[in-house]
Amino acid sequence: MGKETGFLEFEREERTYADPQERLKHYKEFVVPHDEAALQKQAARCMNCGIPYCHNGCPVNNIIPDWNHLVYEDDWRNALEVLHSTNNFPEFTGRICPAPCEAACTLNIVDAPVTIKSIECAIIDRGFKEGWVKPQVPEKQTGKSVAVIGSGPAGLACAQQLARAGHAVTVFEKSDRIGGLLRYGIPDFKMEKHLINRRAVQMEAEGVQFKTGAEVGVEVSFAALKENFDAVVLAGGAEDARKLDVPGAELPGVRLAMEFLTQQNKRNAGDDEVRAAPRGSLTATGKDVIVIGGGDTGSDCVGTSNRQGAKSVTQLEIMPKPPEKEDKLMTWPNWPMKLRTSSSHEEGADRDWAVLAKRVIEEGGDVSGLECVRIEWEGREMKEVAGSEFILPADLILLAMGFTGPLKRGLLDRAGVELCERGNVKADERRYATSEPNVYACGDMRRGQSLVVWAIREGRQAARAVDEALMGKSELPR
Repeated sequence: MGKETGFLEFEREERTYADPQERLKHYKEFVVPHDEAALQKQAARCMNCGIPYCHNGCPVNNIIPDWNHLVYEDDWRNALEVLHSTNNFPEFTGRICPAPCEAACTLNIVDAPVTIKSIECAIIDRGFKEGWVKPQVPEKQTGKSVAVIGSGPAGLACAQQLARAGHAVTVFEKSDRIGGLLRYGIPDFKMEKHLINRRAVQMEAEGVQFKTGAEVGVEVSFAALKENFDAVVLAGGAEDARKLDVPGAELPGVRLAMEFLTQQNKRNAGDDEVRAAPRGSLTATGKDVIVIGGGDTGSDCVGTSNRQGAKSVTQLEIMPKPPEKEDKLMTWPNWPMKLRTSSSHEEGADRDWAVLAKRVIEEGGDVSGLECVRIEWEGREMKEVAGSEFILPADLILLAMGFTGPLKRGLLDRAGVELCERGNVKADERRYATSEPNVYACGDMRRGQSLVVWAIREGRQAARAVDEALMGKSELPR
């Protein structure tokens, strides 16, 4: 694949970013893509390695060596066909996926994997630019109808696949716009929202109907959906955010990350975010901000706080600081635990590890600081370090500590489906069927908090399972 000696001739070259001082002035994407010649060189680095371990790392089973080779051969249109054969939305994954495929790349043994993610993004961006991405309208309708609840990546992938199989698909979304956390969780500077709108237009042309502002279990009766549709797919997210259980956590200045990120995305869209915010407008402007949680959501809070003009930003993580480099002989081709520094971190933030929040300090009825203590880990047990207490100034504390699973009130209470021991909807990875007849589940609602690439995989596989159950067989890919 690629050029036989390409990996020897060409060095890995990543996409670059606009200067931090410039990109902090706006909420637009700031990645500077490769030109065509540079992309072909990067694609040429893909080895004929016999066993493409990148397949092992990619949840949607992208046929990575094939489209790398096609890019190297300057056959972009066929590269797009191969890419779309496994992934409905490569413009999403090419921007926000952490690229486990690159961790699994054979060249990553020497720490220089193929730039798979940037090539993927370039293929789909060129496909839209050239007008190659068109609706795939089914030749005939099956007469079967499916309700998909949730319009995140799992729901969108499931709906698109089922519509292409000829079913009448209606997507129900509780928010005012489709996209789920793609819309209101991912900052615009990582993925602009016109990308979602563009896909919605394609899907509507393929026959998918979208009903927004329609929360099933509240405005829309779940029982009515079961009665009026041949199948119902639960494709909501894992939205039950982990809370901070310390004294003072109830103060107005302690807020959930999703509330903070959603408000900014609504501002960017020109909305009055206060109208939909029960606790009022929320910004980091001029404030000492503490972000609790060291993952991607915490990083997104860092980047958004800096763009809003925070006085200072500190990100805390309860786990120990990971190593700068992983031991490749111990981890490859699996996803390694190592220190990751995002573009938001590079824009400015203090980061600290092995820190436990103990108390939110109050002054004048709101937050004025956070009392913390350092901890040591012994296996899975943590122990406070005696005498290590310290206080950080804070006007705003953002909680980005992950999610415990799907919300139970509303939809799941009405659906009556069995839950697994982790609190997710119980369904296997083959049939995706729940304990209720003709009700299926996929994505984060089934597997728990995960990546967009896993959501797309589950949406596609659930669509295959639903199609098979409705028609007795299915030609949809699994």
